Amino acid sequence: MATQHLSSARHAPAVSPAYPMAKPGYGKRSAPDQRPRTRDDFALLPIRERYVAGFVDHLPDGAAMSVKTLAKQLPLYGQQAISTSLTALSVAGHLRRVRCPVTGTGDETRWVFRTFWSRTARDNEWWNTYLATEQATVTAAPAPEASARDTAPPPPWVPAEEPPPPPAPEGHDAEPAPEPTAVPQQRTPARTPDAAPTPPQLPAPGTVPATPHAVEAGRSPAYLALARLGRQDHRLTLSADDCTTLEPLAAQWLARGVSTDYLTSALTAGLPAQVDSPLGLLRRRLTDKIPPRLPTAGSPPPDAPTPTHHLLVECTDCGRPGPPQALPDGLCRPCREAHSGSVDRENSPHPTDIADVKAHMNNLRGLLKPV
Repeated sequence: MATQHLSSARHAPAVSPAYPMAKPGYGKRSAPDQRPRTRDDFALLPIRERYVAGFVDHLPDGAAMSVKTLAKQLPLYGQQAISTSLTALSVAGHLRRVRCPVTGTGDETRWVFRTFWSRTARDNEWWNTYLATEQATVTAAPAPEASARDTAPPPPWVPAEEPPPPPAPEGHDAEPAPEPTAVPQQRTPARTPDAAPTPPQLPAPGTVPATPHAVEAGRSPAYLALARLGRQDHRLTLSADDCTTLEPLAAQWLARGVSTDYLTSALTAGLPAQVDSPLGLLRRRLTDKIPPRLPTAGSPPPDAPTPTHHLLVECTDCGRPGPPQALPDGLCRPCREAHSGSVDRENSPHPTDIADVKAHMNNLRGLLKPV
């Protein structure tokens, strides 16, 4: 029988796993001006809503607030119970789900989803006023990911950079450097005595032989567009001096926002059958057909108003977006009527009408069946 060896040392306490955080731009956000946390914060709520509210209240900002994630962390209730509890907390004034448009590079716009949480119960007027302020928009905007990545400390498993070893002292005790390995001499074919070796032509010291790619890299797009006109149409073949002369005029076209393809098509369209002077013809076209100056892409006109990004509140139950005034208690009209039980019975269909519609649909399905 094995002997159990007991140790007097205490076992390390079990470390609870960290709560999952949402992606940058999503998750929980705390509302301002809340009362200090006490034991009786959610005493007026039912037991289930009190349990969920106490758990959400202790979550940090940026924590994931989806129903599935909360249900994984709360073993007493499932997803349906968590969804119903969040709806009740929204009606009680503790929670609002919002979405905010964020403009990225260029004209790309993406939506950021946030869940505002308030330990102190707020009414609809307070939520509407707060969500309309600039502070709520700034709070809902995501923080840049690069700053967080730059300021984050390195993980513990990354070894620290070791300083380079100091150089060896120059003395008689220092070991000599190893000699390079000798390379065997390569065989060369035998030469005839009549053929004298031709010395290679080496470039002058300090000069680099020019290549076609290096020559084109040093030219401007306007110069290259003029030089390629002869390949598009042989009647517009230009010399190097002609391209240099017309380069400032072609550069003005490109400065006005047109592309080199547009410049080439404008210069080669409608040519006469015979061109005696390509330089004179192109100079005249570059001067007379210069396009108007176009605004750069993405730059708004000077008198355009600054776009304002307003928050849209989402229905806590179904997720339908809308302005804060249209979603009192954080619920849309159908969800609010279903939650309060005040369904419009005047406009609701009669049971006999529902049965007639079902019978009519069954008749149509029978007629559509193949014989």
